Amino acid sequence: MALPKIYWRLPASTKRVVDSLPSIIQIVLAATTAYTISFYLLGHANPLFSVTVAIASLGFTRDARLRRVFETALGMVIGIALSEVLLILWGVGVWQMTLVLFVALVSARFLSGTAAFALTVGSQAMLVYIMPEPDGGVFIRSFDGMVGGIVALLFTAFVPRDPMGSTAKDAGKLFTVFLNAVDAMALALRSADVKIADAALVRVRGSQPLVDNWRMSLDSAISISKISPFMRKHRADISDQIRLMQGMDLAVRNLRVVVRRVDFLIRDGKPRLYLAELLEEISGATAVLARGLDGSDALFEAREMLLTTIKKLDPKLFGIEDQLREASVLLLLRPLVVDLLAATGLPEDQARSALPHI
Repeated sequence: MALPKIYWRLPASTKRVVDSLPSIIQIVLAATTAYTISFYLLGHANPLFSVTVAIASLGFTRDARLRRVFETALGMVIGIALSEVLLILWGVGVWQMTLVLFVALVSARFLSGTAAFALTVGSQAMLVYIMPEPDGGVFIRSFDGMVGGIVALLFTAFVPRDPMGSTAKDAGKLFTVFLNAVDAMALALRSADVKIADAALVRVRGSQPLVDNWRMSLDSAISISKISPFMRKHRADISDQIRLMQGMDLAVRNLRVVVRRVDFLIRDGKPRLYLAELLEEISGATAVLARGLDGSDALFEAREMLLTTIKKLDPKLFGIEDQLREASVLLLLRPLVVDLLAATGLPEDQARSALPHI
């Protein structure tokens, strides 16, 4: 049986390392702190679980919320303590190990519906059970685990990663896909090229994970901002990004519908230049909207551009009110622009009131 090949590229690998540097630094500092406390202050000769709990609790996951860190640390400490208790009660042996793992997994599933929580409890229980008992008694390992968990929580609050940087990167990826899809539709409408529309449809269909990643990064930033004194100044920025994300989420959903309709419309081989121009206006406004991540001035500029465009979304202006296929595409642009206006901070009812009557 042939082994699967492992592919990697230097630019992608380098970028992954650079993006992970804040996490790497945080984990290294937390693990070192946990080890120092257990070894030098508490006098534990082999504080393995101080280090492992600190590392695993922080991890490289996108979800850096305090609750997630707490749940991971709690799961590990429960696994350690439960295994130590059962080790005292049942002793060492194959059947005892089997029962310990069974009880640990059952207890974990009872306490939490998260699969990762159960695996964390089980793995820590097995580490405790298989490794020799340390000097000072079996519960030394539980204390070490608690030290690691507490250190991880403190580092999450007071030595956070770069949550605002993560949200900006995730937002940028979504805007890139959105803009590429809109530009591709405009080009497809100018040239009646179905292949371009098909490619845009594939890209936009895979955009939901980008929205989810942005939302998760914002959730982490919100959680950290509530407890970290270093993140309080970013609360207003986070609120603005939440509004922007919610508007873009809805806009992306509407964009998928528009792309499908455009893909169907141009199969007759006829260019629609007026629709292409409308989409180019929407693309330009969205590009300005993306700069709103750095300041509110861009949001106001994007709003004015979109308010100009939304007034043109009337089939009668282009003489297509009796052409169902073309009019349907234009009408689908109306909720799309409303969502983009909402992303700029304009109340939805005001955005809808700007629509021309049809």
